[in-house]
Amino acid sequence: MRSRLVRSFRFEAAHFLPRVPEGHKCARMHGHSYEIEVAVEGDIDPELGWVMDFSTISEHVSPLVAALDHQVLNDVPGLPNPTTELLAVWFWQNLAPKLPSLAEISISETPKTRCTYRGQ
Repeated sequence: MRSRLVRSFRFEAAHFLPRVPEGHKCARMHGHSYEIEVAVEGDIDPELGWVMDFSTISEHVSPLVAALDHQVLNDVPGLPNPTTELLAVWFWQNLAPKLPSLAEISISETPKTRCTYRGQ
């Protein structure tokens, strides 16, 4: 029996997009209340009755969220152009080696916008 678990996290951060066309509003420093959802997939362990303990996901994601919370994302190593897409890739690159069952990263900057990344 295969299943997918999703754990949500929130953080506040500022950023600007240095590569957008001149005059674009996102070239100016601004902030977002980000929500990230981390999904893992796997077979349900017949003995434990779960794919993974939700706390295992938190153990790996929480330090990354703490490193970004109330920061300027452009100052974070690996995020000189912190678009939502590249932020999702950054999370994937940092989590995939620790969570081999990682299936998907979804990041929202606003309640109406979302990027989903599923790896290579």
